Amino acid sequence: MSKKKSRKAPPVTRMKRRVYEDEMRHLHAELVAMQEWVKATGAKICVVFEGRDTAGKGGTIKRITERVSPRVFRVVALPTPTEREKSQMYAQRYVAHFPAGGEVVIFDRSWYNRAGVEPVMGFCTPEESARFLASVPIWEKAMTDSGILLLKYWLEVSPQEQTRRLESRIHDPRKVWKLSDMDLESYTHWYDYSRARDAMLAATDTAWAPWHIAGTDDKRRARLNIISHLLSQVPYEPLKTRDVTLPERQRANGYKEPDLTVRHIPTPFGELA
Repeated sequence: MSKKKSRKAPPVTRMKRRVYEDEMRHLHAELVAMQEWVKATGAKICVVFEGRDTAGKGGTIKRITERVSPRVFRVVALPTPTEREKSQMYAQRYVAHFPAGGEVVIFDRSWYNRAGVEPVMGFCTPEESARFLASVPIWEKAMTDSGILLLKYWLEVSPQEQTRRLESRIHDPRKVWKLSDMDLESYTHWYDYSRARDAMLAATDTAWAPWHIAGTDDKRRARLNIISHLLSQVPYEPLKTRDVTLPERQRANGYKEPDLTVRHIPTPFGELA
């Protein structure tokens, strides 16, 4: 009897850019509709993005926010805590950034540093991380009881794709700022991060603040999936079409462009007629 050959899973077919941009155009319109609903109702939405290095958090956040108002959608990416902040209650510096009515606050990494990078890289003790995991569901319950809609996303990338993305940062001058010594050291701790992630999900996936997992090896599909899911979690109403006609501009009434000596920028790419 002949043995059957094992078949490897086919590689992911990456979405074509035209299809991606067409879908994203529709989702951007829906995000604007959601924004207007948030403003009108005074809703408070907090979105947390966590995940492995290179998983696509920043790119996803950029696509969410590029067509909406920064007065409504606010991105929080906190730097390393100061000595004063280190002496505070751990959650204290994050609470100050929670949304008020009519705001959507997006955390590019969050209080969950204490469940991932801090214990893995030795920035906190195992006891401190364990206390955090025990307490965070309680104050996330307080958040949701106060009327905040809390959405938590974990972005997962395969080890092969993470390697490819890190290597691209080494050789692409547009991306070198994304590659830090911490990224290189973290790269060696794949399974330590896996264990930390597993413990975090087990302790903090709750009915009031569940985790939503997104595979991101194909960034385009991942962004569309995440944004469409985010929209599905918010009870906004479709934006009503406005019937708008531009009014007439005022007449010149003798105005002429003055003959001023001004400094025009160079035009190495050509000048408009």
